[in-house]
Amino acid sequence: MSLAAAWAWLAAAIFLEVSGTMCMKLAESFTRLLPSILIFVFYGCSMAAVTMALKRLDLGIAYAVWAGVGTAIVAAIGILFFKEPASTLKMIAIMLIITGVIMLHLSRTSTA
Repeated sequence: MSLAAAWAWLAAAIFLEVSGTMCMKLAESFTRLLPSILIFVFYGCSMAAVTMALKRLDLGIAYAVWAGVGTAIVAAIGILFFKEPASTLKMIAIMLIITGVIMLHLSRTSTA
C-alpha cells in the first residue's frame, strides 16, 4: 500500500468517526432508530479504515491524527450546527489539539 493510500484510509476513518459521533447527538439517547443504528455502522467502518491505514502508518501518528483531527472537527460541528458555545478557551483548546497532532507528526522525521 502506498503512503498516499494509507493517508486516504485515515481520512476516511476520520470522516466515518465524525459521522458516528454526529449520529450520537442525533440519536437522542437511542430514542431515534436510524441514527442509533448508524452510530455502530460508522464506528465499525471507521475502525476498519484506521486498521487499513495502519498497514503503512505508525500507530502513534495514525491514532493522534485520527483522534485529534476528529475531535477538532466534532467541536467545530458542535459550534456551527448544534449551536454549542464557542468560548475563547474552547478555541484555544482546539488549536492546542491541532498543534499537538502536527508536532507529533513532525517528531516522526526528527532525529531527537
